[in-house]
Amino acid sequence: MTDEALNLTDIKILTTLQQDGRITNQALAERINMSASPCWRRVKQLEDEHYIQGYRAVLDRRKIGLGVMVFIRIKIDRHSEAEAKKFEQEVMQLQDVVACYSIGGDADFLLQVVAPDLDSFAEFAMSIVRQLPGIKEMQSMFVLKEIKPFVSFPVKRLRAV
Repeated sequence: MTDEALNLTDIKILTTLQQDGRITNQALAERINMSASPCWRRVKQLEDEHYIQGYRAVLDRRKIGLGVMVFIRIKIDRHSEAEAKKFEQEVMQLQDVVACYSIGGDADFLLQVVAPDLDSFAEFAMSIVRQLPGIKEMQSMFVLKEIKPFVSFPVKRLRAV
């Protein structure tokens, strides 16, 4: 199965599982008008081919004590592959960094960081992030309100065969 081979059934499975990863196979099969065994085989195939990379619980960050979310734009000194890899390896070890993207434009990386409060974030930014290898410049952007947090990817119906 390739990107072009996603059919309407696959799209329904992917959409439904993004909405409810705990749905039983029987309930999923009923929802997409399919019998249970072929549905299970289809889900297994989507997993094997890495369309489905895992299942997770979505947590309320505030309820677990992470009241502050910040995006940090990072510019690095040199744009060598070695410097970028070194930076990436260091970032991968930081629990407070919940996402990191290599970006184009006037910055090199975008980090999404969570912290219990502003003081904790300030300590993390100055004693940890600022000390990462090759940082030339960093700019923090504080989230004031989450209007549309990430929930799921739009599964493109245009690819259905």
